[in-house]
Amino acid sequence: MVSDVPSDSAADAPPSASRWTARESEFLAVTLRLLQEHGYDRLTLEAVATEAKASKATMYRRWPSKAELVIAAFIEGTRVSAIAPRTGSLRADLLEIGAQVCEQADEHAATMRAVLTEMSRIPELSAAMQDEFVHQRKSLMTQVLTEAVNRGDIDAAVISDEIWDLLPGYLVFRCVMPGRPPGPETVRLLVDEVLMPSLTRDMPSD
Repeated sequence: MVSDVPSDSAADAPPSASRWTARESEFLAVTLRLLQEHGYDRLTLEAVATEAKASKATMYRRWPSKAELVIAAFIEGTRVSAIAPRTGSLRADLLEIGAQVCEQADEHAATMRAVLTEMSRIPELSAAMQDEFVHQRKSLMTQVLTEAVNRGDIDAAVISDEIWDLLPGYLVFRCVMPGRPPGPETVRLLVDEVLMPSLTRDMPSD
């Protein structure tokens, strides 16, 4: 399992704060670009080091494997979409999350396809995707739903361990499927026709 973390304090940083130094962020940005241009198989730490004008030793010291580098680059590239909106309204929060997921997934669709393709044959990449990206999205949705419970918008009983993934999971799926990118109407229908009715079904009407 990939466990590369810059420092204890960085690991505990909020999603809005980068875990990496400015120079490390440059490496990750170069990684994303090369991954999108060449695919996972043709990506090498040496190529990233050359493009970023760094030594191979520097790259390997920070990210000993390509899987660790790729997942770090992917998580950094999608970090902003893991911040809870906190609009004060469950529906507005869900719409905002949906818009964020669409924007980030569209930007990184090629990277996500590459990562998903390799997950079946690279256990550490699959583990990192689960521990980092999936857990990050689950924490975000759980936070939004918990705040809705605390406001009295929904009942805690309607929250299951499955429902959190309906919004980000479906939108990411649509983004990585060629020719089927989701749009604002996709998000609205998913929120208004699926999630909100499911989450508020046991709430008394005004």
